[in-house]
Amino acid sequence: MQTCTLQGSSLTLSRIGYGCMGMAGSWDATPLGDGDVARAANAVATAVDLGITLFDHADIYCRGKSEEVFGRLLADQPGLRDRVVLQSKCGIRFADDPAPGVPARYDFSRDHIVASVEASLRRLRTSHLDILLLHRPDPLWEPDEVAHAFDSLHASGKVRHFGVSNHTAAQIAALQSTIDQPIVANQVQLSLWHAALITDGIVFNRNAPAIAGVTGTLDYCREHHILVQAYSVMGKGTRLVPGGDADAADRATADLITRLAHRHVVSREAIVVAWILRHPAGIQPVLGTRTPERLRACCEADGVSLSREEWYALLTAAQGEPLP
Repeated sequence: MQTCTLQGSSLTLSRIGYGCMGMAGSWDATPLGDGDVARAANAVATAVDLGITLFDHADIYCRGKSEEVFGRLLADQPGLRDRVVLQSKCGIRFADDPAPGVPARYDFSRDHIVASVEASLRRLRTSHLDILLLHRPDPLWEPDEVAHAFDSLHASGKVRHFGVSNHTAAQIAALQSTIDQPIVANQVQLSLWHAALITDGIVFNRNAPAIAGVTGTLDYCREHHILVQAYSVMGKGTRLVPGGDADAADRATADLITRLAHRHVVSREAIVVAWILRHPAGIQPVLGTRTPERLRACCEADGVSLSREEWYALLTAAQGEPLP
């Protein structure tokens, strides 16, 4: 698989990343079972064989069990840690944690950031994270708190690089102005069917529905060499084979995807992922499937180069309307 070097670092990233959100299966208190470990091992082995180096976690994924099962794999394969780039996220807190009645919330306090990272390191059985992302913006964030947390984690060697997830351009700029470490990544929802980050500039000055916060975010990330990572790349997977209740745009898009898959001799999944890869911002899709066959199908995108005309045809089909 093609690779790139993360800006300002020595990290080599695969063009496509692997998202570990559902790696442990359940989001309840059920302990990990042998089946969970076996499925995770199979998925990770497939990803590594395909050339994927970036593995994306969060402290909340399967309530910590996704990091835990990945840590078991690292312990069982001592050489694996040196072959992968480990990324995790923190900042989202569940309801009833740490006591019943406590609401769900976001938490960028120094104590929570540091404690979350230390817990992730224990579960992952590693000495450091290559990248830490702040998961969702905390309206109550205090600049000094975040700065102190980042300084402490960086100085101790527990985190090498820092980034964000689901942050707007303005939020990234505000955060960057208060910390010494560069923001290296912003992970956001982006797909052929959820393309506002990209279409933001196209619909400028039009009476069109807007998705909050996207204005200027992609351009800002490009200007400041911040890697954009895309999650939910496949949107709703059922859109590849739309049901009888699908609207005209979904049916037209599915038909076009099928035709392009035949033209490029790849899977339909690969065409969807290739649409993200075609963008000159160098966006990194983060795939979350636990099915090895589907992961292989998606990674066929690494060998696809869509033409400008094919890219725009997909965009307009999925949007369900012509360009302005």
